[in-house]
Amino acid sequence: MYKVKVYVTLRESVLDPQGTAVKGSLHQLNYKEVQDVRIGKYMELTIDESVVDLDQTVKEICEKLLANTVIEDYRYEVEEVVTQ
Repeated sequence: MYKVKVYVTLRESVLDPQGTAVKGSLHQLNYKEVQDVRIGKYMELTIDESVVDLDQTVKEICEKLLANTVIEDYRYEVEEVVTQ
C-alpha cells in the first residue's frame, strides 16, 4: 500500500481572500509579525500497490478532481506503508 499526501495551494498570482482574512484576524490578535497567509488543502490517499504507474495515477487524480489547475498548484509525497 502507498500513502500519498497531496497538497493543493492557490498559485502565487491568484489572490487569496481567505488567507487575507486570516492574516487580518492574526494582526487583530497582535500577531503583527505574520507577513502573509495562504490557505490550501491537504489530502491523504491510500492506494493499493497493484497500481501500474503510481505517479501517473496520482497526477490524473489531482488534475481531474483534487486541484483546479487553472488557479491551483499541487504537489504530493508518496510513502510506502508496511502492513503487518
